[in-house]
Amino acid sequence: MEEPIGVTEPAPVPRQRGEQLLEAAAWYAQERHWDVFPGTWLEAVGGAERCSCGDAGCAAPGAHPTRPDWAGQATGSAAAARRMWSKQPGSSVLMPAGRTFDALDVPESAGFLALARMERMGLTLGPVTRTPDRRMLFFALPGAAAKAPELVRRLGWDARSVGLVGRGEGDYVAGPPTRLAGRGAVQWARRPSRANLWLPEADELISPLAYACAREAADARARLS
Repeated sequence: MEEPIGVTEPAPVPRQRGEQLLEAAAWYAQERHWDVFPGTWLEAVGGAERCSCGDAGCAAPGAHPTRPDWAGQATGSAAAARRMWSKQPGSSVLMPAGRTFDALDVPESAGFLALARMERMGLTLGPVTRTPDRRMLFFALPGAAAKAPELVRRLGWDARSVGLVGRGEGDYVAGPPTRLAGRGAVQWARRPSRANLWLPEADELISPLAYACAREAADARARLS
């Protein structure tokens, strides 16, 4: 049967990229005991990348769940993860928050400022990711997302107004090396290691994060005035 005129078949996902995503998903499950589930993937069409969901205006192209019951897909088994990604190479590596970790999500500029301050203070830090949309996610113990707004309020700020967002139960995060079309890949600003196997509590991170976020928000307002 001839192909319909004007229809372009998506190119296959490069084997190397698919293998990297598969190995990352299996490693997160086996070594960190983080649940993982496969999300959408990127398709090359006409020399450009698009999200497998087919929505030209997709807000997270190549890095969002493929179905509403995504939480039930998640597995903590490396063998199961390998089977999942073998069926659809190139699927983004997504991880449900609220199980073995929460994440405190802040603007990248504030994240780097806070990270430097935390290291000077000798604080115990967990892994930290950098996203292509210029955000940084600090991994913390489950419950951090629920505690964050009140902890920030006690310091004199409103969490959302300064750009600090908690990601907990019902949320998910994209794990490296997941890529977003046209934006780049999620990366580690602070890689998972034996040194950060135990995650910090929310109150260990909130003060430097809130301070950095408030400072960056004030600087942004000053630039606009």
